[in-house]
Amino acid sequence: MKRHKLLPLTETMHYILLALRTPLHGYAIMQKVETMSNGEVRIAAGTLYGAIENLMKYNWIVLVPSKDTRRKVYRITDEGLEILEIEKRRFMHILSLYEGGFFNDEKV
Repeated sequence: MKRHKLLPLTETMHYILLALRTPLHGYAIMQKVETMSNGEVRIAAGTLYGAIENLMKYNWIVLVPSKDTRRKVYRITDEGLEILEIEKRRFMHILSLYEGGFFNDEKV
């Protein structure tokens, strides 16, 4: 997959994609993100639904059928999982720079 214009992901999009490895509705996404981030990231509804719109536009998440007609439930797609894998490799590379002593050798 060639580099996408939304890469690297924002922190918000990253958390949403990670949360949607299990199908969830909007409020549950907000709760899961807060839990995953140890309370550090709280997504406002407007931010969440703007990000969801973008993620759906690029087919990284989709709506899934739900018996609850009051709530829209979303899940990550295979393409969204590929994006997470790309981002994981990017983060692993950055982490390796810290662990490999590169950070300690350079004057910042």
